[in-house]
Amino acid sequence: MKYSDSIEKSAEYLRLALPLMSKQAAALHPVSYAVWYEYVAGRNAALKAHIDDVMQGGLLLDEGVTHELFHKHIAELDHDLAQRVSEGFQKVMADMSHSASQAGDHAHQFGSVLDQLSEDLAESLPGAGLGEGMDTLREQTRNMQGAVATLKGRLDDSRREIETLRQEVAKAREDALADGLTGLINRRGFDMALGKSLAARETAEAGPSLLIVDIDFFKRVNDSYGHLFGDKVIRAVAQILKDNVKGKDTAARYGGEEFVILLPDTPLDGARFVAEKIRAMVERCRIKRADNKETVANVTVSLGAACYRGGESANDFVARADSALYASKQQGRNRVTLAGAA
Repeated sequence: MKYSDSIEKSAEYLRLALPLMSKQAAALHPVSYAVWYEYVAGRNAALKAHIDDVMQGGLLLDEGVTHELFHKHIAELDHDLAQRVSEGFQKVMADMSHSASQAGDHAHQFGSVLDQLSEDLAESLPGAGLGEGMDTLREQTRNMQGAVATLKGRLDDSRREIETLRQEVAKAREDALADGLTGLINRRGFDMALGKSLAARETAEAGPSLLIVDIDFFKRVNDSYGHLFGDKVIRAVAQILKDNVKGKDTAARYGGEEFVILLPDTPLDGARFVAEKIRAMVERCRIKRADNKETVANVTVSLGAACYRGGESANDFVARADSALYASKQQGRNRVTLAGAA
């Protein structure tokens, strides 16, 4: 669900949504806000009908129902949009908490002024019968101070909960994009990084360039030494890739024994330099078996490199780098081949 509401319109939706949210049995968190924002905006007919049915039955929306409504009617929100909604709602709660704090300060000042005024009047107009009225004013002021303090406490609690939820969402997203064996991002994470890089290409001076890295004769390694040792080889190569990416560069496990490195601001010559450095480091790497410390000296990688051509799709870009990798394999492995020179 994409939102294009103006600041004025979204502020109006906020004013309408908050009273409805506060009457429910669910906490004031971004999921609840998204549900009621959609409700008051009136664009999500299925969601509105579902909520109306619940409320007509005299029921409140608890956590379970709120999350069910969100996943059923709004769950097509992408990760970036959900993050923006969360951050925006957190800012709203912070602003409201700040306003409540200011109101509390003003109420305290008003109470102090009222006490001083009561003393001054008692001194200047003894026996004027103002005491009962002033006592009532002071009591009402204290009640107001207590209500504001309670409101601020609830807002602060909600803001802390929102921050906790935001951190949990960020961690869950990070975990979903990570490869469990190597700690590199996975293919899904790479696809997202590549899409963003190509979308921002107009602002880049060069590139992006792409490297595809494949461990040579990996099946032979698995067959000779077992899958646990094969995993150790994959982790060792992944660590070399990690050590050779910097800044906006992205290294990912593409699948099995294959890796990719996205170099957003690097021309083809720079990509070749990085590729040759990685190839040489892997060739020098010595990986030992855990049981008898036997050294395996024949672990090498082949690489293909390509630089993006204006107008081509992401799939075509990856395919050209993959063709260059295939040429490296055909020409004897343990080498780098540039797309266009294959």
